[in-house]
Amino acid sequence: MRLLIVEDEKRLLKILERGFKEEGYGVDVASEGEEGLYMAENIPYDAIILDIMLPGIDGLTILSTIRKKDIATPVILLTARDATGDKITGLDTGADDYLTKPFDFDELLARVRSLVRRKSATKEALIRIDDLEINTASHEVTRGGKAITLSSREYSMLEYMAYNKNTVLSRSQILEHVYSEEVDLDSNIVDVYINYLRKKIDAGAERKLIHTVRGAGYILRDAPAE
Repeated sequence: MRLLIVEDEKRLLKILERGFKEEGYGVDVASEGEEGLYMAENIPYDAIILDIMLPGIDGLTILSTIRKKDIATPVILLTARDATGDKITGLDTGADDYLTKPFDFDELLARVRSLVRRKSATKEALIRIDDLEINTASHEVTRGGKAITLSSREYSMLEYMAYNKNTVLSRSQILEHVYSEEVDLDSNIVDVYINYLRKKIDAGAERKLIHTVRGAGYILRDAPAE
């Protein structure tokens, strides 16, 4: 999953960026309103974490602008303000959730996961594809009842493919949702991680779930390939 974090407090920004990357998210960051607005308007994200108080364009203006352009990306507002009115204004402007500083990172992580699940066509926390089960809350993965250990990056790629099961995903689509904007889109990193996943998910299984669609990309299929 790919996130945008717009926060002008540099220490907090680094903590959030590091924390989400350790959880396997692709993370882009901006510390000024203009930059954050440009990225929110032009790059597809699974969620945006947006501070209200920003230099230049404030967070509420960014939120209002993208909503007027029908950009429905889930947004969590971060604010140091305690006033109920500010929270109401944020929600009325189009925010999906908010947190008041200081906050616990694990709580923010849980809220991001919840928003991404709600956005997805797959609502359940547990995704089943044939005998493969993915718990999106705990990140536990099993196949045929046997636990599979994945790195954070492997899990992130598998979860994205699972949310889009039976849909061919190009390498660029996978990169855009799993990695940050600085990643070279011509990189073969997707092929490398698909190979890792195949060894862990499909090795020894009678039915293969991860398939290559030549010239198009990859698909996680819960029905036999034709």
